[in-house]
Amino acid sequence: MRMSTQKFKEMKLEGQKIPMVTAYDYTFAKIVDGAGIPIILVGDSLAQWSLGYDNTLSVTMEEMLHHVKAVVRGTARAHVVADMPFMSYQADVSDAVRNAGRMLQEGGAQSVKLEGGVSIAGTVDSLVKSGIPVMGHVGFTPQSINQIGGFKIQGKVPKTALSVIKDAQSLESAGAYAVVLEMVPAELAEILSNRLSIPTIGIASGVYCDGQVQVLHDMLGLIEDFSPKHARKYVSLAESISVEISKYINDVETQAFPSDLESHHMTSEALKQFREYYK
Repeated sequence: MRMSTQKFKEMKLEGQKIPMVTAYDYTFAKIVDGAGIPIILVGDSLAQWSLGYDNTLSVTMEEMLHHVKAVVRGTARAHVVADMPFMSYQADVSDAVRNAGRMLQEGGAQSVKLEGGVSIAGTVDSLVKSGIPVMGHVGFTPQSINQIGGFKIQGKVPKTALSVIKDAQSLESAGAYAVVLEMVPAELAEILSNRLSIPTIGIASGVYCDGQVQVLHDMLGLIEDFSPKHARKYVSLAESISVEISKYINDVETQAFPSDLESHHMTSEALKQFREYYK
């Protein structure tokens, strides 16, 4: 049975931390689910790490759905959250309900994630009333990067900190079951985690959040030329993979691969008949 949104609220009440990672395909989703992760985000960050776009703004609903379906097929226990891509929910509430509904109905996700606070609280309310569980996202919101003016910490001074608090509280009031806090000071994240009845999931926001989310590619060292401050690299797979691919190239060139054990053979009788037939 999959993890439910109610379970995450119970984990907060019990003081049990909530680990969350991204996954973009069947194979990684299956591995992550098997390792026991309770919640997986099919993030719009797949725009960069799976599709090669410059930012998250380029990824479409159809592309997101394609990856959500794959992740859902690779999981059995984890709760799968689907990121709503840029302009799939901002323009019109009916569009938001329709597109979010597709994530659940077609994609098989159990909930969706939207960026924004006070400005989208009404949309979140409509989604929740339509039976669509919503995870919020405040602080630094990547889909607003052109408006924000780059990767900047949000809530560093009292005025902007109060704005982040209002955003998070508006999402709680609208019925969101959890909220991501991205790139806010740890002190502010602690205040929010204590004030909100719903779980806070931090990324670059310190240790006091009720849970943490990380991009799997960062954790596994799959992207060699990018390493954000908040990401802990648990292994350097890009380097290891490169070494092993080099070994494979050499083995093919020297005919060390495939070996006799890695090849299929005729029986001696079949080989004899074959040679008689073609001689």
